[in-house]
Amino acid sequence: MMAGPKAPKDPTAKGSSFYICRQKEVAGNPQPDGRGIQFIYLNDVRLTTFAQMVGNITDEAMLTNLKNAEGFQNMVAGIGVTVEAEDREQPIDFVFQMYGKTDPNNSGTILRASCIPDGMEQILWFDDYKWSDDDDVPGQMRFEFDKSGKFATVDVKLYLREGFTAPEQEECNAIDAASEDYQTMIKRSFMQAGNNARIKRLLDKAKAGEDITIAFIGGSITQGAGAIPINTKCYAYRTWEKFREVFGCGDNVHFVKAGVGGTPSELGMIRFERDVLKDGNVTPDLVVIEFAVNDEGDETKGRCYECLVRKALGVSEHTAVLLLFAVFANDWNLQERLGVVGKRYELPMVSTLDAVVPQFYQKPGEGRVLTKSQFFYDSYHPTNMGHEIMADCIIHMLTEIDKQEADEAMLWQEKEPVFGTDFTNVKLLDKKANTDKAIILSVGSFCEIDTDLQKVEMDKSFSATPQFPYNWQHKQGTEPFRMKITCKALLLVSKDSGDVNSAKVNVCVDGKEVLVADPREVGWTHCNAQILFSEEESKEHLVELWPLPGEEDKLFTILGFGYVE
Repeated sequence: MMAGPKAPKDPTAKGSSFYICRQKEVAGNPQPDGRGIQFIYLNDVRLTTFAQMVGNITDEAMLTNLKNAEGFQNMVAGIGVTVEAEDREQPIDFVFQMYGKTDPNNSGTILRASCIPDGMEQILWFDDYKWSDDDDVPGQMRFEFDKSGKFATVDVKLYLREGFTAPEQEECNAIDAASEDYQTMIKRSFMQAGNNARIKRLLDKAKAGEDITIAFIGGSITQGAGAIPINTKCYAYRTWEKFREVFGCGDNVHFVKAGVGGTPSELGMIRFERDVLKDGNVTPDLVVIEFAVNDEGDETKGRCYECLVRKALGVSEHTAVLLLFAVFANDWNLQERLGVVGKRYELPMVSTLDAVVPQFYQKPGEGRVLTKSQFFYDSYHPTNMGHEIMADCIIHMLTEIDKQEADEAMLWQEKEPVFGTDFTNVKLLDKKANTDKAIILSVGSFCEIDTDLQKVEMDKSFSATPQFPYNWQHKQGTEPFRMKITCKALLLVSKDSGDVNSAKVNVCVDGKEVLVADPREVGWTHCNAQILFSEEESKEHLVELWPLPGEEDKLFTILGFGYVE
């Protein structure tokens, strides 16, 4: 029997507290060194949303304190961490990181604790640590596993200093998917069936045992963010599994997942042939499009979305298109803006917002199925349960359409566009794709290849795939990248980054500056598409990029271009 200490230390008074994570599932996502890490970001509105959703914090002064390092340290005394995992012998590291003012990724305070995953709480008391004067905002938490592919369940609680009080923590009841309230919630997601001809054909083929492919394209929710594990608990994979169970015959239903976090349909339409059609090797029978919470970043405010829809409809005369509208924790999405496209082309539409938001504001026993903290993993992404609900909403719509009589096929090409069609035929140009469509006069000082790229889990894979690896990177020098291309529309795809060593670049077309590309505007590594021009007629253009004065020894990556002939 293990002996206890001869003189146990008196317990530290913990004070008032509230959760920011509660029974949250985390996974060791693969890292280059073999470890697994689950990142949980706290910057922007994420931490305050956690406090509201999970901790039931409504006091505006307390929420304001969470937005910056000074207020956070003045109000919070420590962080309590509880970790549970099957392997209780192998510690899991908990890391809390402040983002710095000088260099967000490197100049702020980092707190680290090795946690035995046995369900016992470990508290990091802030007064035990030396904090950096450069701390700016609470940036991220992460759980670091010795190997990738491991899982754990965690609680994270903020203990408050004297003078601050948290409200009573709300209990989360079990979710009954068989209940009438759950079914009522799912039914609310059915926006419209639209013209059902293509969906009916899809379902008939599946039930007859013919091979069909279901494809999903969207942002981070389609990528699977918030799902643990990301590849098999995301709404896309769960929809595929449920579809196979309800409509499939054995292994005749195939799966494509093409979600890229932080990117709108403006990029989605450029990578559609590569990621969904697999460069002509796949002809999907159904394309689910999910950009309702990403397309605020679409500079055309709907035109790129409509062009992506038309691109999907044009894959074949039988390819069905379903529009899915996800939702953020602040009850927001763009379904009012984008839903008009679905109405115009008579497409089936499913709204997660319509399903879950009304019941958030009902009481338990009076329609409440689940809380926001049960549905949302963070401010933007669903939990496993949230992804499951999204899948149930899609399957509900397909099941209802299956009961209907088939409509006559719709001639979508005859529909008057809502926003515009000028990017419908956009294609990717990089070092590998469509290299014959442009003349690279000189790569100049953009002569390197960037390998530090945004990586996403494609299709069924748990491993992440680098996005746009066939690129042109600038590391130092002043020589411009120069390209001649004949087209009527052109978009630049470049890498955004939080690296302080990132360069601002002048982008000129036919000798005129069209934009200054700044990789640090967003502040994290992801792919960014920007329109350089869109014209009525195709003609030859000279495109040039070079670093601004003073930026010559910094980094900039041209991931590729989107062009319309």
